[in-house]
Amino acid sequence: MPKGVALWFAADAVRIATFNVNGVNGRLPVLLRWLAEAEPDIVCLQELKAPQEKFPHAAIRDAGYGAIWHGQKSWNGVAILTRGAEPVETRRGLPGEPEDTHSRYIEAAAKGVLVGCLYLPNGNPAPGPKFDYKLRWFGRLAAHAATLLAERAPVVLAGDYNVMPTDLDVYKPERWLDDALFRPEVRDAYRRLVAQGWTDALRALHPDERIYTFWDYFRNAYARNAGLRIDHLLLSPALADRLEAANVDREVRGWDKASDHAPTWIALSDKAGKPRPARRAR
Repeated sequence: MPKGVALWFAADAVRIATFNVNGVNGRLPVLLRWLAEAEPDIVCLQELKAPQEKFPHAAIRDAGYGAIWHGQKSWNGVAILTRGAEPVETRRGLPGEPEDTHSRYIEAAAKGVLVGCLYLPNGNPAPGPKFDYKLRWFGRLAAHAATLLAERAPVVLAGDYNVMPTDLDVYKPERWLDDALFRPEVRDAYRRLVAQGWTDALRALHPDERIYTFWDYFRNAYARNAGLRIDHLLLSPALADRLEAANVDREVRGWDKASDHAPTWIALSDKAGKPRPARRAR
C-alpha cells in the first residue's frame, strides 16, 4: 500500500455502489440521472467500452464526482467515482500476469475506504481458453485479496464478478449448469475467495431472497424477472461490522436505453455507531 494512503482511512458513514454501465458514453444519460437521484458516495463502474481519452470526465465532474478510470477501446474498462472528492489511485491492474492488457481492475482510497473495482472475465465458451483465462484471473484476484486482508484496512471489492454463487442467484439454475458463470469451478473459486474472510454484503442482509442484478435484453427477461445476481460487494471484516443496508436499484434496469445491469449498493455506518439513514430498499 502506498505511503500516506492509510491517512485516508477514517470511519465515516458512506454509501458504495457498483454498476456495470455496458458502455459509459452510450448510457451516460442513465448514469447521470441515477447519480443525481441516488447520490452514492462511491461508485464502481464496469464495461466502460471506451478508450482512456473518451471517458466522459467533464460530465461526471459536472455531476459532482471525481473519477479515476482505466479505459479500453470497445471492451472492458473500469472506473471509480467519488462524490465531492478525488479518489486516490493505489493500483491499476492485478499483479501476476504482466502480459494481460485487459482493463479489468482499478483500486483507490476514497471516503475512508480502500475500494477495488473489478470486472471479472465472462469465460464463455467453457471449457476453452476464455474459461481458462477466467479461472487464472480469479486466482490472481484471490491472491491480491489476501494481501489486502493482511493490511487489516477497511476494504470493499466491488464489481461484476460474472458468477452466480448459488442456485438462489439464478432464475433457472438447471439452464445454466454448463455456462461459465455457473460452472462448479467458478462457484468454487468464489467460495474460496469469500472464505478468506470477506462478507458478501447483499447475501449477508438478504440470506434467503431471490435478488437479481442483471436481466438479459432478450426474451423479455426484465419483465419476467428472469435475472441473475452477478454484481457483488465483498467487505473486509473492518467494513462488515459497519454494514447497515444493501440492495439493488432494480427500477434503473427499466429506464429507457438502460444497461442490462442495475446498480447494487451498500450503506455503511460510522464506527461510532451513528448510522447514516439508509435509502428505501427498492
